[in-house]
Amino acid sequence: MRFRRMVNGLAAAALLLAGCGGEAAPAASTEGCRVLRVVVTTSVLGDIVQNAVGEAVNVEVLMPVGADPHSFSPSASQAGALREADLVVANGLGLEEGLQGVVAQAAAAGVTVVEATSFVDPLPFAQVSAHEEEGEAAQEEEGEEAHEHDTLDPHIWTDPARMAEVATGLGEALAAADPSCGADHREAAAAYRQRLEALDAEIEGILAAVPPEDRKLVTSHHAFGYFADRYGFEMIGAIIPGGSTLAEPSPADLAALVEILRREGVRAVFAETTQPADLAEALAAELSGEVAVVSLYTGSLGEAGSGADTYIGMQRVNAQRIAGALGEA
Repeated sequence: MRFRRMVNGLAAAALLLAGCGGEAAPAASTEGCRVLRVVVTTSVLGDIVQNAVGEAVNVEVLMPVGADPHSFSPSASQAGALREADLVVANGLGLEEGLQGVVAQAAAAGVTVVEATSFVDPLPFAQVSAHEEEGEAAQEEEGEEAHEHDTLDPHIWTDPARMAEVATGLGEALAAADPSCGADHREAAAAYRQRLEALDAEIEGILAAVPPEDRKLVTSHHAFGYFADRYGFEMIGAIIPGGSTLAEPSPADLAALVEILRREGVRAVFAETTQPADLAEALAAELSGEVAVVSLYTGSLGEAGSGADTYIGMQRVNAQRIAGALGEA
């Protein structure tokens, strides 16, 4: 089901090449570097890779801005680009549902495939779901199958601190792919890691406006588990059960979610820019407009000029919108 993970071998190779102990080698000049072709699956990862690698890298991103990574399917030319790459960077853990076959084919053909999720300890999907438990009970009464909660969450990018680890891992992967420029790639990754660590601290400051008792999230689907884990929020519901946008909520799911919104006094439902907001707006209407619908950037960067057209900008905008919706008036 999942792409093959190759980070351990890459890291070992990088360590062997770097040698043991002593000072780090001076940064290599990019003039002597082989220009690597790196193909990246999502626009979010594409921006991270662009920033976390040295200059001697040609980065091609498969998914356009606005594409939902759960439902995206590649063209024939994109499948060919994967097979011709020096390195493929995917998210992993089943996020890119329509790409798994072609990425597996590229790996079978000898292309090195690295999963971003292999650089962190993944979390299980948050057991959010007061409303899902209620909905499942209703489904069982109707003889329907209940949702499963035993898979790992692929949405790691909602936590900049974890993405700082990914940046370091990508630097090592590129260093292993082109040892002559290994120091250059590691230096670029270290510099970007510092920016992500600064972003993490900035987001903590932005979210200070949200009191602990109001740190409750209801989202379109289960995409903010890592964000909640990092910044002390509770995932109390999702409109679409499970971790994929391809699922569909039942009437029981939606009715139960309305009840928990009333009970918890939640002031906002967070929709996603890659999905229609119809269901979120319908929930808000059921609550007579007492709940705001606020869009967040999840599986894709924003359009140019949106403020969310980079990973750092995307995370900052999301934090600002969450703080604005849930913070003290």
